[in-house]
Amino acid sequence: MFSDGKRGRGDVVESSTQQNRIAQGTTIVGDIVSEGGFRIDGAIQGTLKTPGKVVVGKSGIINGTLEGTNADFEGRFSGKMKLSGVLSLKSSAFIEGEVEIGKLAVEPGATFNAVCNMKGAVKELNKGEQRKPGSETEKSA
Repeated sequence: MFSDGKRGRGDVVESSTQQNRIAQGTTIVGDIVSEGGFRIDGAIQGTLKTPGKVVVGKSGIINGTLEGTNADFEGRFSGKMKLSGVLSLKSSAFIEGEVEIGKLAVEPGATFNAVCNMKGAVKELNKGEQRKPGSETEKSA
C-alpha cells in the first residue's frame, strides 16, 4: 500500500527527465506527446509535442508539426514548427515550412527556407518603436 504511492511519485519524476530515442531506420506515422526530450535519428510523419529538448541527428527527419521549447537540428524538417526557446541549426540542417521561435542560431551551410516569426524579436521591436520620436502617427498629425 505505501510502496505503490512512492513508486507513483517516483515514476512521474523519472518520466519527465528521461529522453526518448527514435533510432535510424524507424519511421513513426502519427502524433506523439511526451514530457521528456527526444533524440531523432529516424523519421516522424505527424505531430511531435514536448516541453523537452528535441535533437534531430543527420539522418533524422520530421515531416509535420513540431511544438516545444528548444530544438537542435542536423537533419531535415518540413512543416510547421513552434518553439518558445531556441532553434539551433547545424551546417547539415535543412528546414522548410513555417517557423515560430524565440531565438534562432544558424551555422554556415545550413538551409533555412521558411517563413519565420520570432516572438521575442517582435516584442523588442514594438517597445523600441514606442520610444522613437517622430513615428508615423506623429508625422501625419
